[in-house]
Amino acid sequence: MAPAEKVTKKKKNTSENINARLALVMKSGKAVLGYKSTMKSLRQGKAKLVLIGSNCPPLRKSEIEYYAMLAKTGVHHYSGNNIALGTACGKMFRCSVLSITDPGDSDIVRSINPESRTGFC
Repeated sequence: MAPAEKVTKKKKNTSENINARLALVMKSGKAVLGYKSTMKSLRQGKAKLVLIGSNCPPLRKSEIEYYAMLAKTGVHHYSGNNIALGTACGKMFRCSVLSITDPGDSDIVRSINPESRTGFC
């Protein structure tokens, strides 16, 4: 049972780590929240990293992943749902998709694991 507890603790630690980095991005950098704004930033090539909530509709998720692949932008599948993602951004509303255009003082773009990214050639 010890290894299972270790894995869940590491996963929780990772999500807390991402939440802390995301809060720093919202404070010092620039991010756009929402599907339409994210798609616009991907088309313009401004997005550095895209975060997708766990309960984002599959068609929308695959469309974002496709555009991110074309733009050579990283995609991270956030472990929480849209409520948790909105809260992690410091907002009082739900957010299923967000795009980081300027990371600011945060190193979130470099810190996301290569396994959880897609869209890199």
